[in-house]
Amino acid sequence: MTTVRYSPDELAEFQTLLKAKLATAEEDLAQARESLLRLGSNGTDDTYFGSKSMDEGNPSLEREELMMLATRQEKFINELLAALARVRAGNYGVCRVTGELIPKERLRLVPHATLSMNAKQHNATAGGTA
Repeated sequence: MTTVRYSPDELAEFQTLLKAKLATAEEDLAQARESLLRLGSNGTDDTYFGSKSMDEGNPSLEREELMMLATRQEKFINELLAALARVRAGNYGVCRVTGELIPKERLRLVPHATLSMNAKQHNATAGGTA
């Protein structure tokens, strides 16, 4: 059985894409963390709600949303780092279920993908997670 892999030139293209996505994701994470720090450093102004209306929003809800965003970004960054490791190992773009190459179009849209669409859909209908 022949192992199918992307060529070194194709892997270099994907590595460039992954590094660009990683830089953007790290910047987004830094901004989310900075916003969280700003929310956390509000003196005592936010402890008195007597004159505040409901229209002014809920700081704890905003903080929770920022924390969820930061958690998602951290997960995405870890997935991108794992994809970069697969590029270095030479097995990037190989479906972990079927062993076939994931189409370039899919990898350009979801560069951290580890499943082909067929495997992803089969996994989803079988009750698994992708």
